[in-house]
Amino acid sequence: MDAPCKQLHIAMYPWLAMGHILAYLHLGNRLAKRGHKISFFIPKRTKAKVEHLNLCPELITFIPITVPPVDGLPSDAETTSDVPTSLGSFLMIAMDRTQKDLELLLLDLKPHIVFFDMAYWIPKLARNLGIKSLQYTVVTMISVAYTTSVEKMCQEKILVGDETSLMNPPAGFPDSSIKLHAHEVRKLASFMKLEYGGGRFFDRIISGGRLSDAVGFKGCREIEGPYADFIESFYEKPFLLSGPVVPESPTSTLEEKWAQWLSGFKPGSVIYCAFGSEWRLEHNQFKELLLGLELTGFPFLASLKAPIGFDSVEEAMPEGFKERVHGRGIVYGGWILQTLLFDHSSIGCFITHCGAISLLEALVSKCQLVMLPNLIDQILSARMISSTLKAGVEIERGEEDGSFTKESVCKAVKIVMDDESVVGREVRANHSKLANILLNKDLENTYIDNFCHQLQQLLG
Repeated sequence: MDAPCKQLHIAMYPWLAMGHILAYLHLGNRLAKRGHKISFFIPKRTKAKVEHLNLCPELITFIPITVPPVDGLPSDAETTSDVPTSLGSFLMIAMDRTQKDLELLLLDLKPHIVFFDMAYWIPKLARNLGIKSLQYTVVTMISVAYTTSVEKMCQEKILVGDETSLMNPPAGFPDSSIKLHAHEVRKLASFMKLEYGGGRFFDRIISGGRLSDAVGFKGCREIEGPYADFIESFYEKPFLLSGPVVPESPTSTLEEKWAQWLSGFKPGSVIYCAFGSEWRLEHNQFKELLLGLELTGFPFLASLKAPIGFDSVEEAMPEGFKERVHGRGIVYGGWILQTLLFDHSSIGCFITHCGAISLLEALVSKCQLVMLPNLIDQILSARMISSTLKAGVEIERGEEDGSFTKESVCKAVKIVMDDESVVGREVRANHSKLANILLNKDLENTYIDNFCHQLQQLLG
């Protein structure tokens, strides 16, 4: 029998985005349940938003961080959900300016190891204090593998010609079925050059992994095996997988107004649509989305931010739309705890931007996936689900501009909601297989136990 693991003290400092913070906290809960102590650095006001998700308060301690002022950054901004995308770079600068505060906290707390993702300066700081560091990445491994492949080709001057050469997978990438469209290639090229927080965004990610004592990823080989192998060979250092870390079922209940409204519809008949806390559509695309939902004929609940240039979803709706869908369709500008919605029997389809947490929550539910990705990591995740795993359907978009129509929204929904179509049956069957893998408690426990064991080995 293996000797019991000693208690570790782990510090965590995720990127200041709710998806990253929540993913770290979900992992923290798993580690704390195995007796490990977690010191979780988090902005002061944001702490209140996630405290209810701390399942082990006796072992997980939130350490408040003050986000320093930066010219151009609103004074009350703490996470990416507090600012438009255009101001995200200022938030990164603010996070970098917490370096001295973090050094003093680590000096006082003396953890064995610190987890980070975007704060590339942590490995050097931690090493000077005799603390190990692990870059723990929460986006899908396909997105890291793909962008790393492109970067490698650029450095080796293998990539020639214009950007359209990136429409096919780069040399060495382990999945030939992944194809990008012209508008997506432009997003990839833009991402690779993106200046963010005083330097190139991609350099921040790569240098953090190169300098850390180990790299860790949220995911499992059963779904992303080829991408895991590729990343492991790229970094050539201890490589840890935490498994999928499926969020625990919330102890709260769905708000009565939503529960009551949903109860008026047949099981599996309602479309739920949400694009996370940051993405705001252009007004014309916002209207096409709503008209597409109307066109399906299904009841729907859309939880969306107001489109660009508008203060509310109500004022941005198409003319006569609200009256036409009265009783079967709601467009809501607020926030809903979507894990509780997924548990409701009436929800049958989820239209998602493919943020990492949303995608995982949907995959372990019974509702079918319709995907409308925005950022390059979301695009690659969506392509893996639709092309490689064939467990969801993407909304068709224009090759050049990436625009979608009400007809393309309706078409994608109809495919996954149709029990009789060949594609619909295949998507449902593959979705069910993925859910069984992700919900396998033996698999999850094996990954977390092995993750802890590798951390022990790293510390010697």
